[in-house]
Amino acid sequence: MAKTKTSRSNVAAENRKARYNYEIIDTLEAGLALTGTEVKSLRQGKATIAESYATEEGGELWLINSFIPEYLEGNRFNHEPKRRRKLLVHRTQLNRLAGAVQRDGMTLVPLRIYFNDRGRAKLALALAKGKNAPDKRQTIKERDWNRQKQRVLREHG
Repeated sequence: MAKTKTSRSNVAAENRKARYNYEIIDTLEAGLALTGTEVKSLRQGKATIAESYATEEGGELWLINSFIPEYLEGNRFNHEPKRRRKLLVHRTQLNRLAGAVQRDGMTLVPLRIYFNDRGRAKLALALAKGKNAPDKRQTIKERDWNRQKQRVLREHG
C-alpha cells in the first residue's frame, strides 16, 4: 500500500500509542461515512481514536469505539459521540483485511483521522499484530538509541 502524506494541520485525531502497542504490518487509507456535525467537530480537532478498532461485519468495515464530540452549534441535528462509523474501502481490500484478521489473528487499528487535499475525512488504518512486553521494551531501547545517535551527531557534526 502507498504511504499517505499528511501535514500536521490536516490531522484531526491521532492514535499515538498504536506504534508502541502494535507491530504495523500494512497501512491503507479508508474513507469515513460521517454526518455534517461530525465533520465540523473533527475540524475542531477534539476527536479521539486511542481506544478504537475496526471490524468487518456483514460484508462492511466498521470503526468501533471512536469518540467524536458533539458539535456545540449542532442543536437537535447533533450526532451520537460514540456511534459506530462505516469505513469506505474497496471490496478487494475488505476481503484481504478480513482474511488476515481471521487467518493470522491480526487487528485493524486506526492510526489517524485527517482531511485530504480535497477536504474529505480519511482514516489511516493499519493491519497490525499485538506486541508483548519484551517487544515493547525492545521498541523503547531502539527509540532511546536513535535519540542518542542524533544527539551525538548534532554535537560532533
